Amino acid sequence: MIPFFAAFSVFLILHSIPAVPSVRSGIIARIGRPTYFLTYSAASVVALAWLFSTALSLDYVPLWDLAPWHAVVTFVLAPFGGFLVLTGLASSNPLSVAIRSSNQPGAIVSICRHPVLWGFAFWALGHIAANGDLRSVLLFGGLATFSLSAIPMIEKRAKRRLGDRWQTLSAKTSILPFRTLLKGEGLAIDMPMAISAAVAAGLTVWLLFGGGHALLFGADPIAIFG
Repeated sequence: MIPFFAAFSVFLILHSIPAVPSVRSGIIARIGRPTYFLTYSAASVVALAWLFSTALSLDYVPLWDLAPWHAVVTFVLAPFGGFLVLTGLASSNPLSVAIRSSNQPGAIVSICRHPVLWGFAFWALGHIAANGDLRSVLLFGGLATFSLSAIPMIEKRAKRRLGDRWQTLSAKTSILPFRTLLKGEGLAIDMPMAISAAVAAGLTVWLLFGGGHALLFGADPIAIFG
């Protein structure tokens, strides 16, 4: 259990300290923006791989009996979460976490204001249902909690950074997914959103039916229907 919590602590630190604007800007000023994002992305992948490795080494402690509908929950939430993450990273979004810098948010904000954070949360929560064990609750529950707990901080920083523009930019979006659509606002679609949807669909097909999930994680998600 100690290696797991050590890996999780490193993961949290890696994603918390660079989120401080002064720290991030200081690092970028020293090494440049492209080098920063390349190094940070590589470090994130290594930290996540370490975290998953330590989680898989934990003893399997079942918490509930699995049924086919648990897998259905995952098949809905995980691909949708992946779509939100991909679109959120590919789109410009001054209101939240994004790679691209722009003064105007992309079409993804018509679904929610913080697509990357909600995407990770949906992806993680979906995996809890289909696993039903303690280590999955610790791993995926921790990732979902970390993602959602960052939203208030991101909101505060965006309001401070954008000033009066924040109200204008956020007028047709919402923190909660689909809330704006339920209020009658239309769903906007742009190129980053369309491409991300296609990529997410392709990855889902490969992971579920092309053996991708079994190759990467040693588990067949559709085996429960066998």
